[in-house]
Amino acid sequence: MKILVLRFSSIGDIVLTSPVLRGLKEQVPGAEVHVATKAAFADLLRFSPHVHQVHALHGGDLGDLIDRLKRERFDRVIDLHHNLRTARIKRALGVKAHSFHKLNIEKWLLVNLRIDRMPRVHIVDRYLATAAHLGVKNDGRGLELFIPADREVGPEALPGSHRAGYVAMAIGAAHATKRLPVHRLVELAALVPGPLVLIGGAGDREVAQAIATAVGGRVFDATGRFDLLGSASLIRGARAVIAHDSGAMHIACAFQRPVVSIWGSTVPLFGMGPYIPLHPERAHLSEVEGLSCRPCSKIGFAQCPKGHFHCMERQDLRRIADLASR
Repeated sequence: MKILVLRFSSIGDIVLTSPVLRGLKEQVPGAEVHVATKAAFADLLRFSPHVHQVHALHGGDLGDLIDRLKRERFDRVIDLHHNLRTARIKRALGVKAHSFHKLNIEKWLLVNLRIDRMPRVHIVDRYLATAAHLGVKNDGRGLELFIPADREVGPEALPGSHRAGYVAMAIGAAHATKRLPVHRLVELAALVPGPLVLIGGAGDREVAQAIATAVGGRVFDATGRFDLLGSASLIRGARAVIAHDSGAMHIACAFQRPVVSIWGSTVPLFGMGPYIPLHPERAHLSEVEGLSCRPCSKIGFAQCPKGHFHCMERQDLRRIADLASR
């Protein structure tokens, strides 16, 4: 059976699909698993032993992607994105398809009316339910991410002081209300003892420089230095990871690293908390309980709608640092 899995973005969402890809390959006899995703995220999938081929969406050229997918003659589509783009692909391919239930109504009720009808089911299990008709079940092994040796960042790239062990602090997130403000990141970094590696993209460099300047030489700024898989290899090498509700959090889980996840405008109740089923004791949450304004969004905002940003300003930084230092 030739199966196409659709998931265009983003980093964390794609890593969260890994149990589905493994389940399709290992539990469906003779399955040949293909994935369509955005070109920027293709490296998250192309080295998986469970994926036969990655079909990259370049820019917004959906027509070209559809033409390439048609030539593959798929037997089944598993749509783990379920948006207008994937609807167009499914119509064009004309084969049996099963689509992920996004729970948009339930999320809207929680965000706007504080009515909680969210199922207590992790998104991994909701993804897997999309492939249940093929006999795919949760194997309990958790998330995966595969990095070839030539894409890893070796210890020689780190200062000597960091080669014996470090805490990785992933300072980025897609939206500002999912990130600690700079002064709080500086405070947190100062509380974490020992060598610290800052993880992030080029857009996080200004914040990283502020942290490094304030905390000093035990901070190694890796933001913008390495590609996606290189940064992921630094997360894999850490003794513990501090991350926001972000792709870095899910990457840490894929390598079963102890992770402290920091939650602001979004909530783990959406079903995307740290997922380490083999070692649940390694998954920690930090959130400010009892705020009537949380969650204010299912994805986040450029600034706090209320102006006070209590969900991040009131985070217990000492607890976060202690959890990461165990």
